[in-house]
Amino acid sequence: MKKNVVSMPLAFCLLLLSFTEVFSVTTHSGNNSPADFPVPANVPHLLFYIQRDPNTNTICYQLNTDTEGHLSERSPVNTFWIKYEEGGVRKELNYLQRKFAYGINVKSTGKSTYELRSVAYSKLPLSLRKDRNNEYHVYASIDKRECILSRVFIRIDGGTFWSPNVLYIELTGTDALTGKTVVQRIKPS
Repeated sequence: MKKNVVSMPLAFCLLLLSFTEVFSVTTHSGNNSPADFPVPANVPHLLFYIQRDPNTNTICYQLNTDTEGHLSERSPVNTFWIKYEEGGVRKELNYLQRKFAYGINVKSTGKSTYELRSVAYSKLPLSLRKDRNNEYHVYASIDKRECILSRVFIRIDGGTFWSPNVLYIELTGTDALTGKTVVQRIKPS
């Protein structure tokens, strides 16, 4: 039950502030499942991404490296849009989106590990760290298992600008121990 309390405020904040790009709340047609949304391709070092109604535009979280492939310790995560509704162009987040909705606060915890906190909901910890193969991933608790986070999907169906009707939030990742895909769908209570 506690998971719903933690995840729903995050979803609400993300949805509310994502409407700085879309100025009206649309009703979901019911025809598209999360699987029908595009998967970001050709994004080097993609960590995870967020998708939500009312459109297929996607927020990507990418490992921020220099030209030699070294991690930027000051700013290890780069966040941007892929605007599928505009032909798949890449655009930077605007100030409000960066500061109040989709931005990430980063705190070094030593030995090339970082604690990540969403600016929209700082109580949900994520961890950026290397795996056994020396590759960076973002780890999150999904269905009470430590997983490599790959996707967050937020389904809304109408509502208003200030009160969107959140049907569910779906977290998808890979179990760090078993390698199996883990999906957790959280419904508002």
